[in-house]
Amino acid sequence: MEEFYQFLDQEFLGNTLRSYLWFILILLAGSLFKRFVSRFSNRLLFRLLERYSQNIQSEKFVELMQKPVGFTIMLIVVFIAFSNLSFPDEWGLAPKDQFGIWMILNKGYLVLFYSSFIWIFLRLADFLALIMKRRAEGMENKYSGQIIPFFIDFIKIIVAIFGVLLILGSIFYVNVGTLVAGLGIGGLAIALAGKETLENLLGSFTIFLDKPFVVGDMVRVVGITGVVEKVGFRSTRLRTLEKSYVTLPNKKMVDSELDNLTLRTFRRSNFTVGVTYSTTPDQLKAIVNDIQDYIDDHPNTNQEGKIRFHDFGPSSLEIMVLFFVDTMDWTTYLDVKQEILYKIVEIVQKHGAEFAFPSTSVYIEKNLKSE
Repeated sequence: MEEFYQFLDQEFLGNTLRSYLWFILILLAGSLFKRFVSRFSNRLLFRLLERYSQNIQSEKFVELMQKPVGFTIMLIVVFIAFSNLSFPDEWGLAPKDQFGIWMILNKGYLVLFYSSFIWIFLRLADFLALIMKRRAEGMENKYSGQIIPFFIDFIKIIVAIFGVLLILGSIFYVNVGTLVAGLGIGGLAIALAGKETLENLLGSFTIFLDKPFVVGDMVRVVGITGVVEKVGFRSTRLRTLEKSYVTLPNKKMVDSELDNLTLRTFRRSNFTVGVTYSTTPDQLKAIVNDIQDYIDDHPNTNQEGKIRFHDFGPSSLEIMVLFFVDTMDWTTYLDVKQEILYKIVEIVQKHGAEFAFPSTSVYIEKNLKSE
């Protein structure tokens, strides 16, 4: 046994084999128990926040925090493991307060350690977003669903800025006050360089204050129709009717003509029905009156429908059909319009008329001369 201890006391690159063994064991133990320790600490932290959690399950909180907390735990394990080792004296490395490998490793580790806590606070912001969304579910005001992502993004930006300033001040000994003052002096140049970004940011505040739309509204802007899914600092994201995802700068959303389709009370339908020129005036009047009566009596339309003999077309007598469907749902609108179209076909056929189609009549005049 004594020989084994003597074997462990042998040195290699300035450290004993015992130190290397402890280094490996600590890393292995940290890797094996990291997940357990992370889940335990996350559940403990969740208990402190449980009263504000709005019945959100602890597993959701653990899922959010697992990676950043696990990363922090591994950094602590690595620090403890490396504390058993030292660089060989013959390497002549500069101390921590002088530029060299030792300073780079030390400051790099501190940057990662501080960043891990910033990551934790960012995930806490995500958990705050879940709480706010859960509370907003019971509210009828759709504006709450729009302001929450914007507010959470704002908190994340503040956390990131303070984290960067903390790293610069605590690790690299940068005078934060002087840095902020310098940014204030250069703020005009930055604003001019990022003019469009600043305009989009101001556009986002205009959207929240003026409220031309909220998340979930269907809008038409710059020729694009879609449902608003998110309003960010720089852009607004729309889900189009083709299910594509369009991102528009906020400046366009406030400067361009915007039609909020959701705020309409009715959906409008306007088209023309053409019947052949062989249709008699009595047939035409009966068709117009029957379609008008059907539109007026339909439970999903209002009393503003207009059915009129409208024009003499190139190959048909044209009947204008204009009505408004009492719904904002696109599928319901299509179903009602289809039902009305079926009825129009039935009415036209009932009165013995025929639908016209593009046609051309050619008349040939033949002069016969007697010899």
